[in-house]
Amino acid sequence: MIYYKSDDLVIRGMRESDADIIYKTYKSSGWHPNAETYQIYLRENESGRRITFSADWSGELAGHVSLIIKPDDRKLGPFSGQNIPLVSDFSVFYANQKRGIGSKLLDILENEARKYAPRVCLAVGVHSGYGAAHRLYIKRGYIPDGSGVWWNGSRLGQYEKCVNDDDLLLWLSKDLDIIQNS
Repeated sequence: MIYYKSDDLVIRGMRESDADIIYKTYKSSGWHPNAETYQIYLRENESGRRITFSADWSGELAGHVSLIIKPDDRKLGPFSGQNIPLVSDFSVFYANQKRGIGSKLLDILENEARKYAPRVCLAVGVHSGYGAAHRLYIKRGYIPDGSGVWWNGSRLGQYEKCVNDDDLLLWLSKDLDIIQNS
């Protein structure tokens, strides 16, 4: 399915070939991806649990983001039990950043999410590798929930020790009724 099309950018549903491209791109960037993760995304797209939006820039895969329509409550931190769709695994590959691809992916995702709930949530890592995401989410109206940081699936108490890794998260949400296209 095509969600958006311009001269250089196409936002579409995930294809089977995307899984291998995403895995190889992350691997070559020094990340530690799990190839099975993207096969799971494909299965969850087929079952209707997840919608993965893929972005092609000039015909090449440039990024992706998923909307998990009914997330596992155990993985929703402070939003557990609230039936809020989850923005997950949002990434624009380094070579394609600063082209508006991320904003357009989120525009499409948020418009689709409106069909399921009046709000979406997400968790973002707090280390500097997520700096661009922090800025983008705040500019788009995502607000921290106020519970502080979470680590390894649990709220981190004041003065508790942790590791500044990808599991140290801040939870945010956005009211979809106030979306303004950016």
